[in-house]
Amino acid sequence: MHTPVSDFPPPSRRIAELAGQCLDNIDGLIGQWMEMINPVRSAYADRVPDADFRSSAWQAFELLLRTVAQLPVPAHIAGVSQRVGEQRARQGVPLDSLLEAARLDFRVVWAALVQRADEADMADLVTSAYHVWEAVESHVTGIMTAYQRTVLEMGRRQEDERRMWFARLLESEGRNPTVVRNAALALGFDAAGTYLCAASPASEGSGLHRAATALRSAGAPVQYQAVGGDAVLVVELGRRTTWQSVLVRLASTPCGVSPQANGLAAVPRAAVLAIATAQVLPPDARSPRLLEDSWLDVLVRRAGDFGTDLATDVLGGLDGPSVSATEAARLLETVTEHLRGSGSIADTAAALYCHRNTVQHRFARFHELTGRDVRRPDDAALVAVALRARTAAADQNLPGPVKAGQLLASPSRSHRT
Repeated sequence: MHTPVSDFPPPSRRIAELAGQCLDNIDGLIGQWMEMINPVRSAYADRVPDADFRSSAWQAFELLLRTVAQLPVPAHIAGVSQRVGEQRARQGVPLDSLLEAARLDFRVVWAALVQRADEADMADLVTSAYHVWEAVESHVTGIMTAYQRTVLEMGRRQEDERRMWFARLLESEGRNPTVVRNAALALGFDAAGTYLCAASPASEGSGLHRAATALRSAGAPVQYQAVGGDAVLVVELGRRTTWQSVLVRLASTPCGVSPQANGLAAVPRAAVLAIATAQVLPPDARSPRLLEDSWLDVLVRRAGDFGTDLATDVLGGLDGPSVSATEAARLLETVTEHLRGSGSIADTAAALYCHRNTVQHRFARFHELTGRDVRRPDDAALVAVALRARTAAADQNLPGPVKAGQLLASPSRSHRT
């Protein structure tokens, strides 16, 4: 037990003698103390057995009285403050209630000293009050320090456990019911719940982290975790935490968002899709992007070298010697506008500020050069994918298909090209 250095004179020999006399009546002191703390203890009485409560109280009073009496303090008594702080933290006792109970020790010890003092001892008793209070505060400080350290360690262990079970959930790809059930317990999720999954590059995950903190503070079950080179946010949806309300939280965060996952077992696949969407975010993205709006880009990226081959096969005719760069650019502009519009030639012409016959002629020329007619659904779909692949052709390191179980081993990737 650390003895604080102070400018006050040590307790008088008479007060030390009185404290020594109190050591013979610790049972009586504990009885008085128990009566005083009953209102405080009621909030957590079911968490701390009476035997545990009395045992720690006995050691605490022995520590205080031996300190005031300037008697040796055995090692097992000297460590009571730390033991009480650690144990009550693990038992879930509120810190403010714990410290309030510990500070009542002063009143009990002081009353016991006053009861045993003669009138001639009162002056010495008053000048020694500081030492009684200092002994109690040293005990309280030891409790508080140990409590806070234990809570921090428990939080770290709990977070480590959450990360471990989320990683196992991804590795199992949601196919192992036991893993899904245990992950639900560790993460505080409902195995049958519905989930939103969002992802962003880990280097840009601050927005997801802020959203996770805000959602958790609002009571929503949330897991935010680095997965390979990405940051992943999983939110369990509910009556108050809806799909729309989560997207509002993410409004200024560039991230990929997968379709809703029905059941915790579907979350690993949703995480894969969210990451795939994040990988194709445009460089100027400032808000979430849904997978449903990114499928072409995702498919092209997953196609890897096949995407480049597709672009060459479908659009290679535009690079022939008979086609000028100006004509090729004009044809691509017309086809691109048509494919991203309503599919109406009139609407395409209006968007390009030209006559519909001009659009028709360009389509005919495009068909002549590529063999693809964008007015036919099959050709239009193929050309749309080829156009995306042509845009992404500069990226030579496109990954192949990824499974949820491979996410943890994935190296950090560059997402925006």
